[in-house]
Amino acid sequence: MKMNFIKRIAETEYVRGAIEEKADLSGFKKKPSIRTVLGISIIGLSYIIGWPAISVLGILSIYMNKPWLLAIGGPLLYGLSHLVFLLGMYLAGAQYAKIFLRWATRIVVEKLSSKSISSSE
Repeated sequence: MKMNFIKRIAETEYVRGAIEEKADLSGFKKKPSIRTVLGISIIGLSYIIGWPAISVLGILSIYMNKPWLLAIGGPLLYGLSHLVFLLGMYLAGAQYAKIFLRWATRIVVEKLSSKSISSSE
């Protein structure tokens, strides 16, 4: 049953393409584009918007004696931080994620295939 599952995965177009192309990590050697640098900068901004800003908001809510400031503003800031992070990942991560996932797919399927063949003999 395990062997059939591995065969079915290996027969998909994505996996066959990754194996035929011998997908590797050479794409990481190229100089990053402006879009990638911008995306990474936006990801960094999302970390600043995240917990540090929420901490400052918490201190302000204690100082001003208004707990609703943190109760409402905290989740809103965290949600904004998450959206900014997703934007950064969209700009920077898509290209590199594709390279990494094709390589990882090839490695995993090749290892699983070789293990299943050696265990069936």
